[in-house]
Amino acid sequence: MKNLQYLNKYFWKYRGRLFMGFLLIVAGNIFAVYAPVVVRDGIDLLADAIGKVQSSDSETVIVEQPSTFRHIASFFGANLPPFEIDHSNYASVILKTGLLLAGLYLLLFVMKGIFLFYQRQALIVMSRHIEYDLKNEIYDKYQELDLTFYKQNRTGDLMNRISEDVNRVRMYLGPAVMYTLNLLVLLVMCIVVMWKIDRELTLYTLSPLPFMMVAIFYVSTMINRRTDQVQSHQSKLSTMVQETISGIRILKGFHREKYFAGIFENESTSYKEKQLKLVKADAFFMPVMVLLVGLSTLLTVYVGAQKVIAGEITSGVIVQFVFYVNILTWPFAIVGWVTSLVQKAEASQARINEFLKTTPAIQNTGTDMTPLKGEITFNHVTYTYPDTGITAIDDISIKIMSGKTLGIIGRTGSGKSTLANLMLRMIDPTTGEILIDGKPLKQHDLYHLRNSIGYVPQEVFLFSDSIRNNISFGKDDVSDDEIVHAAQSSDIHQTIEGFADGYHTILGERGINLSGGQKQRISIARALIKNPDIFIFDDCLSAVDTETEEHILSSLNKALTQRTGIIIAHRISSVRNADHIIVLDHGKIREEGNHQELMATNGLYAAMFRQQSLERLD
Repeated sequence: MKNLQYLNKYFWKYRGRLFMGFLLIVAGNIFAVYAPVVVRDGIDLLADAIGKVQSSDSETVIVEQPSTFRHIASFFGANLPPFEIDHSNYASVILKTGLLLAGLYLLLFVMKGIFLFYQRQALIVMSRHIEYDLKNEIYDKYQELDLTFYKQNRTGDLMNRISEDVNRVRMYLGPAVMYTLNLLVLLVMCIVVMWKIDRELTLYTLSPLPFMMVAIFYVSTMINRRTDQVQSHQSKLSTMVQETISGIRILKGFHREKYFAGIFENESTSYKEKQLKLVKADAFFMPVMVLLVGLSTLLTVYVGAQKVIAGEITSGVIVQFVFYVNILTWPFAIVGWVTSLVQKAEASQARINEFLKTTPAIQNTGTDMTPLKGEITFNHVTYTYPDTGITAIDDISIKIMSGKTLGIIGRTGSGKSTLANLMLRMIDPTTGEILIDGKPLKQHDLYHLRNSIGYVPQEVFLFSDSIRNNISFGKDDVSDDEIVHAAQSSDIHQTIEGFADGYHTILGERGINLSGGQKQRISIARALIKNPDIFIFDDCLSAVDTETEEHILSSLNKALTQRTGIIIAHRISSVRNADHIIVLDHGKIREEGNHQELMATNGLYAAMFRQQSLERLD
C-alpha cells in the first residue's frame, strides 16, 4: 500500500469524519452484538419456566428475570428480583415477557440501523469529499503541465486517471475503509463475548470462517479478473461503435457496411463469451459462503448440544452463537472483495502519483508584470524536440521592433509553429535566449505574458458552447458591441447573423457544425477581442478564400497599429504587407527582408510567389 500512503494527507484533513465514523461503527455494533443476548434470554426463560413448572409440585415457582432486564435495571441503579409464576398463568407471563424481549430485539436493530446510516454519512461522504479534492488536484496539475507532456500521453489515458482511477481510489477511501473497520470492531466484540461464555465452543464456531475468507478471496479474485476483461472488451466495443458512427459517411461512401457488421458481430460474440464466464464465476460465490456458514452452524449446534447435555451452557447459548456466526458471515465474506478494492486502488493511485509527481518543464519563476511594449529578440535560439530528436529551430537570431509586423513564411515542417510556441513560452529553447522588452522570457510572469498575447493557433479549437462565449473566451466582462466589432473585423459577423440563434448558437463538439473557414474566423475574433500587446497569427487564414483573406488582413492591419504582430503563413499573400519577412527552411532563416527586397533577390521567396500565383490562376 505504498502508493496509497499519498492519500494519508486527506485522511488527516478529514480526521474528524474518520474518527466520528469509527465511533459510530463501535456504537452500532454494540447493539448488533447485544441483540443475540436478548434471543438467548428469551429461549432460556422459556426453557427454565417450562422445566420448573413441569417438575415442581408446588403451585408457584421462582424464575430469574432475563439478564437483559437485569442489565437495564442495573444501569438505572435498580435491582430486579426473581418473579413467581404458577401453573395457571405461566404461559401468559412467558408470552408477555417474550413480547417485551422481542420488542427490545427490534429496538436494538432499529438503533443499529440508525447508527449504520450515520456511519455511512461520515465515512462514505468523507470519501466523496476526498474524491472531490483529488479530482481538483489532478485537474490543477493538468493545467500546470507543459505541451511536451501532452504530446507524450494519450488523451484517453489522462481522462481515465481523473475518472476511472479516481473512482477506484474512492472505493478504497469509502467502502473498503468502512467495511474493514466494521469487520475488526465486530470481530473483536463477538470474540470477546463468545470467549467469556465458552472458549472451546468459540474455537469450534469460528474455525470455518478463515477457510471461508480464503475461499471467497479466490472466488472474488476470479470474479474481478473476469470483470476487468468484460469491461475492457466493452470499452473496445464502444470505441468501435463510436468510430463507426463518427465515420459513417466514409463507411457508406466505400460501401463497407457488411464488413463492419461482421467485425461487430465477432466482437459481440467475444464479449458474450466473456460475460458468460463472469456469470459462472459469480455462481460460485453464494454456494461457497452458504456451505461454510452451514458448516460453522453445524459445529456450533453439535458441540453446543454436548455442552448443554453436560450442563456447561444453556440451550440459549447455542442460538446466541449461531446468531454471531451469521453476524460475522458477511464481514468475512467481503474480505476478498475489500482486498480486491485495495489492490485496484493501489494500481490506480500509482498511475495518479506518476504524473502528480511530474515536474512541468515550463516553470513560472518570473515575477515581472510590467505591461509589454512588444520588442521581441531571438538570440541564437535552437529547439530540438526531446521525444523525436528533430531540430525544429536551428540557431535563429532576429529582432522584432515594437509596433512592427513580422511575417514568417515557409513550407510545411519548416519550424513556423515552433517559433510561435517559443514566443508563448509553451516550450523553452534548447539553447539560446528569447527576450521581450530586453528581458528574458523566464523573468516575465508566465500568466501575465500569455495574457498579453493574442494567439490564433494553426489548429483551431472551439468549445461546445455558444458562439458568443467562444469569441469572449479570453476576456471577462465583454459587451455585445465588443463581440460584434471583433466578429466584423474577422469577417464572420454576417455569417453568425444568418444563424437562427445568432451569437447564441450552440456549437457542436470542436465546432463541428461550422466550416473550417468559419472556425478560423471565430478564432481570430477571439484573439482580437483581447486587444493584447502582441498578436501571433499562426497560419490562421489557410481555410478562407482570397477575397475573405484580403478583408481580414485589412482589419488586422488596423488592429496591429502600434502593436507588435507576427503573421505565420504558407501563403505569401498573408505576409506581403509585413514590415519584415523571414523565410524558414528546415528550421533556418534562408532569406529575410520586406516583400520588394525578397522579390528582388529572386530566391526561395520569389520562387514560392511565382508558384502560388500560377496556382491561383489555375
